[in-house]
Amino acid sequence: MKRVLYVAILIFSINIIYSCNQANNENTEDITVREVWNAQKANEWYAQQQWLRGSNFIPSTAINQLEMWQEDTFDPETIDRELGFAESIGFNSMRVYLHHLAWQIDPDGFKNRINDYLEIAESHGISTMFVIFDDCWNPTYEAGVQPGPKPGIHNSGWLRDPGDSIYINPDMITNLELYVKDILTTFGDDERIVLWDLYNEPGNSGYGNKSMPLLEKVFTWGREVNPSQPLSSGVWSWNLEEISEYQLNNSDVITYHNYGSAENHQSMIDTLRTLTEKPLICTEYMARTRNSTFQNTMPILKSENIGAYNWGLVAGKTNTIYAWDTPMPDGSEPTVWFHDIFRNDGTPYSREEVDLIKELTGKSN
Repeated sequence: MKRVLYVAILIFSINIIYSCNQANNENTEDITVREVWNAQKANEWYAQQQWLRGSNFIPSTAINQLEMWQEDTFDPETIDRELGFAESIGFNSMRVYLHHLAWQIDPDGFKNRINDYLEIAESHGISTMFVIFDDCWNPTYEAGVQPGPKPGIHNSGWLRDPGDSIYINPDMITNLELYVKDILTTFGDDERIVLWDLYNEPGNSGYGNKSMPLLEKVFTWGREVNPSQPLSSGVWSWNLEEISEYQLNNSDVITYHNYGSAENHQSMIDTLRTLTEKPLICTEYMARTRNSTFQNTMPILKSENIGAYNWGLVAGKTNTIYAWDTPMPDGSEPTVWFHDIFRNDGTPYSREEVDLIKELTGKSN
């Protein structure tokens, strides 16, 4: 009798496990991965936008994404003041980096702070492009108090996401999927968000094609959620052929970076025009000592109807007034700022630049 009962329980258990597995398989099969937008849909979307112009934004009081988004250091007063500077020169959009660790330690609080940021930005007539993952600068990170800036060192505290952690602990991919889908589901129909930049400069920091699996996954996750906003990842290095090809083929609208001269930038635009009929948005440009300036590049972007997001709004803890490869360990101010437009009191680095920006954005009228 006991043996019969044991066998019955075993069969029942196997049936339950089988049923669960079947359900999981059915759920997996039911997930729809939408198609990449075609050129017609992409251009119809772009025609509904104003000319997008703005900066890559982090408040001057934050050294990195965690300091911007963690509860203890989230700084709405500075955000409000500095987005006011952007509004005053006619900027209408900002590109802003998130970080999965801020979500992991406090999902609801993180999303509430994103909403708070979006409310502030909207009050200044500014839309937002959020960046999900990033392969630039420091490879590791910790929650809590962030380090202070190293004098004269460009972006000394900026964080990759997920950085080296994904190679040390591949199982974290499950958590990253939950993060991406939670954020895109929560804000996927939010009209204050103009675009999702899924992965900044994949393959940077020597990763190369090691970044391809995550790049592919984040696009798949994004298309499974299917937010109303377009999905993209910016082409930034033609040397990474496989990554660049994937970005071009899988982005709903085409985003790119260029820190070269006006001639170099125009050449990149011309090349991209031969590769795609989709709209172009430049999500990083303007490095004065590399001859990428507002004066020689922003007029091109406007005339070509290309979205224009320079790096840096207000000089602060990121130290992006210093060039990538020219540290100034004494912390003195460089004669020529590399990035950024304003000092933290709202004084422009260059009145000439600000006057030009206002002329191009129609704010000078």
